[in-house]
Amino acid sequence: MNRRHCATAAITLVCALALLTSTGQAVAAPTPEPSPSPSASTAGPSPRYSNADLEKVREQIDTLYRKAAAATDAYNLAEEQTKKQSGEIVKLAKAIVDGQARIAALKDRAGAQAREQYRNGGLPPGAQLALSNDPKLFLDGINKVRQSQQASKSLLTDLNQTQEDLETYTQDASANWEKLETTRVKQAKAKKKINAQIKAAEKIESQLEEKERDRLRQLERAAADKAQTAWLSSGAVKDVSGEASEGGAAAVAFATAQIGKPYVWGAEGPGSYDCSGLTSQAWLAAKRPIPRTSQEQWRLLPRIDIRDMRPGDLIIYHADASHVGMYVGDGAIVHSPRPGRNVTLAGAGSMKILGVVRPDK
Repeated sequence: MNRRHCATAAITLVCALALLTSTGQAVAAPTPEPSPSPSASTAGPSPRYSNADLEKVREQIDTLYRKAAAATDAYNLAEEQTKKQSGEIVKLAKAIVDGQARIAALKDRAGAQAREQYRNGGLPPGAQLALSNDPKLFLDGINKVRQSQQASKSLLTDLNQTQEDLETYTQDASANWEKLETTRVKQAKAKKKINAQIKAAEKIESQLEEKERDRLRQLERAAADKAQTAWLSSGAVKDVSGEASEGGAAAVAFATAQIGKPYVWGAEGPGSYDCSGLTSQAWLAAKRPIPRTSQEQWRLLPRIDIRDMRPGDLIIYHADASHVGMYVGDGAIVHSPRPGRNVTLAGAGSMKILGVVRPDK
């Protein structure tokens, strides 16, 4: 009976190892330690995985979801760029249409002038008056000739400038189309990577029995609690007592109202969110638009010291800035953790902190 359990466990872990290898994951799946043979008086089967084995599984799943989060950030950035480039193309298309209409109108005016001169023997009306024997008419004619020359020169200048603008708009539109296509390729690659990493993590977790999945969740909580305790014990938030600004309070109210809604990568609400979708929408509700992705939030928003934190500030996590949560006070954040989890409250130090940014500084 013990051999059968060991063989089943080995086959399961070999499948997990093959899956991780196919997604570029270099971490080997853990090999379960053989459990002692149950005695006749022992009730129920022995667990297939020790806590040490499940801890390795937890680390593997966490690594896969972190890679998916980084790819999600790349996808979200590409999506934001796609929207911006599409908007630019629409503006340029309108400018091109307007430019073409202006050129047509200018050409009509130039044609009208040419036809008028042809009817008058090649001379504008002012030139004919300039040849008059009447001194007053002569002076009036000179002024009209000058005005006509200035009008013709202005018309020619407008025509040339509009044609140059039209060429620039056309070139810009072509360049934006190329950028748009490049961005769409980036989106497709990021989407493929996200799905692969999430699928790999979900498959590993699905091969666990229900009790093992419960133990896995317990290990997740234990790891988060351990990190939070160490962070609090370090004195990092000893003197943190800042009060939320008006905008920060509004952002916190929005974010906490989303608690319980599921994580979905690329989502910005209202029914689901990814991590930066939650924070960007919360600050948008506070009438302060911020960058869409956690990496752009880290790159572009003002940074502050942890000791100066106040509710509404954003805490950026991991070396690649691939996760973000909103500080709500008392050493806690509200965040959208990962696929399979919901928007929740968590210890601000439960993950490795990269830094803190303030949207309304």
